[in-house]
Amino acid sequence: MLNLIYFIIILGVIVLVHEFGHFIFAKIFGIYVYEFAIGMGPKLFHWKSKSGETEYSIRAIPIGGFCSLAGEDLDSDDHEKIPLDRRLQSKPVWQRFLVMFFGAGNNFILALILLFVIAFGWGAVSSKPIISELVDDNPAIKAGLEVGDYILEINGHKVKTNDDVSIYLQVEDKSKPITFTVKRDNKELDIDVTPVKEEVDGSTIYRVGIISEGKLEHGFVPAIRYAFIKMGALFRQMVITLKGLFTGGLSVNQLSGPVGIYNIIGTQASSGLENILYLIALLSVNVGFINLIPFPAFDGGRILFLIIEKIKGSPVKPETENKIHTIGFILLLALMIYITFNDILKLF
Repeated sequence: MLNLIYFIIILGVIVLVHEFGHFIFAKIFGIYVYEFAIGMGPKLFHWKSKSGETEYSIRAIPIGGFCSLAGEDLDSDDHEKIPLDRRLQSKPVWQRFLVMFFGAGNNFILALILLFVIAFGWGAVSSKPIISELVDDNPAIKAGLEVGDYILEINGHKVKTNDDVSIYLQVEDKSKPITFTVKRDNKELDIDVTPVKEEVDGSTIYRVGIISEGKLEHGFVPAIRYAFIKMGALFRQMVITLKGLFTGGLSVNQLSGPVGIYNIIGTQASSGLENILYLIALLSVNVGFINLIPFPAFDGGRILFLIIEKIKGSPVKPETENKIHTIGFILLLALMIYITFNDILKLF
């Protein structure tokens, strides 16, 4: 039950922050807001603003949420009640861009704040990709890697942080030798490491045998530095992961939906407040990044239509755009069902 409460609160916070970004910029630019909702499905609680304009609601299914704006769906608009100049489509492109972008933008701001709080409260871990330990009798030692080696590249991919090391080791083809380019005694060395294949709990894993753990620093400046470096690393992880899905380095089966996230939250919740805050930051970056992908039904898809409008000098017909977003939403729903089904299978 406690895990369920954590799950609802964490997703609720991330969605609230995201939708508030759309909401606040819509209000700033005078766009009529029909409803600001947290969750999906039937309404549990709802109330009107003092002006009687916007309805605020909390819905039964604690996944997702929305900010319903006049002008998003012309078919459902109240054309008699809502003046033309208060509809989303009547606003300049730059204003619509900010309304669409700052859902994700707010998620990034939340993540940055949380990363700073973590580093300031518990210490900032250095992110330099330096090998701090080698696991005994593992391929890294046999290949010639040493403690203190500064990792510059993995299979030709430049590495900036130990997070980069982790994600590249995850997406690269581990059935072949992995080339580590390291700096040692002011010299650059290319060392090929062949991962060892093992079966653990019915799953196939590959071990390299390196550990990269940075030193702990305290103070305001290290915390600020850590927050921005970590944000950059999380962005790169998302880009590398997305690329891996297209190139085959990662499988869709490795993605997690609500069930998978619930399990992760349950594990992290027992590890203390620091890990919970980091998980919120990580999920917030994920939600923001994914929403900016230029795919129909995402904020990025709507931004793409704004770019097309700017290039061609006139907007895409709203009816056409809405149909494309509807198709995109159906495809995303199908993907979510597939991922959720896989998450459930992993429980058994």
